[in-house]
Amino acid sequence: MQSFTRRALLSAAFCALATSASVYAQTFPNKPIELVVPYPAGGGTDVLARAFSVAAAKHFSQPLIVVNKPGAAGAIGWAEVLNGKEPGYKVALLATDLMVQPNMGYTKITYQDFTPIARLNYDPAAITVRADAPWKTVDEFLAAAKSGEFRIGNGGNGSTWHLAAAAVEEKTGAKFNHIPFSGANPAALSLLGGHIEAITVSAAEVSNYVAAGKLRVLAVMSDARIKGFEDVPTLKERGLDIEVGTWRGLAVPKGTPQETVAILRAATAKTMQEPSIRETLDKQNMGYAYADGDAFGAAMAKDNAFFADLIHKLDLKGK
Repeated sequence: MQSFTRRALLSAAFCALATSASVYAQTFPNKPIELVVPYPAGGGTDVLARAFSVAAAKHFSQPLIVVNKPGAAGAIGWAEVLNGKEPGYKVALLATDLMVQPNMGYTKITYQDFTPIARLNYDPAAITVRADAPWKTVDEFLAAAKSGEFRIGNGGNGSTWHLAAAAVEEKTGAKFNHIPFSGANPAALSLLGGHIEAITVSAAEVSNYVAAGKLRVLAVMSDARIKGFEDVPTLKERGLDIEVGTWRGLAVPKGTPQETVAILRAATAKTMQEPSIRETLDKQNMGYAYADGDAFGAAMAKDNAFFADLIHKLDLKGK
């Protein structure tokens, strides 16, 4: 009798759990979800987020609304998500800045504060100048940079693009005056206006200006030449072992219910299979690099260790 009663109670408990999970799955999401982009509108991260939100309409039961919260190289937007009161209704668009900012000592927010949903893409840094600049090759640019303090724009102090320029300084002896901006697009606009000599954002983020003949990419910081810029050499081809880039991915605050995470991961995986996503990435010369939650988490841990070591070696913490 006791054995029967115990089995009955366990059966009832499992049924209750199954029912609870089923009800939860039906109720989340029951209102629009905010996709928080911690950068200004117009940059590569924003373009990807908006393409994702459109493609997601087929796979999310509620609209995915893009909200820009720029500032502090991403920290303001990420804090917005972490401070959200309803788990799952604010999704963060993470970028490699999250590997750099805490290691620079600029924020206490780290990748460990988030549960990864998926990585969406990856792009290497590039050295870009105006199309009418006197330097036609990266060798000419670096030689000239050694004789004076070139003004190099980036996505903000402590951003991946700031670290990319610092790595070039360390490897070449060039002298840069690092000029921070609130994102890649404002930096590109300043370059177009002739206020700075170069920028070290991704090639993807200047592709439209390059296509219009206004800017020229001199080199990319990757293992191999990239799609859309096949004529642009890598720094490794010039004998400089520099590989720095950024990825974008989705995440929610750590502690978000597993049911919510599972729903978001499943919908994201389906969304990333939509042809429109590939078309947008190709149009923007951005690299498709989908990775599921576990793979994305492992990649973040690896990148965090890499940037922590690089920042220590370059003695950049707090600068």
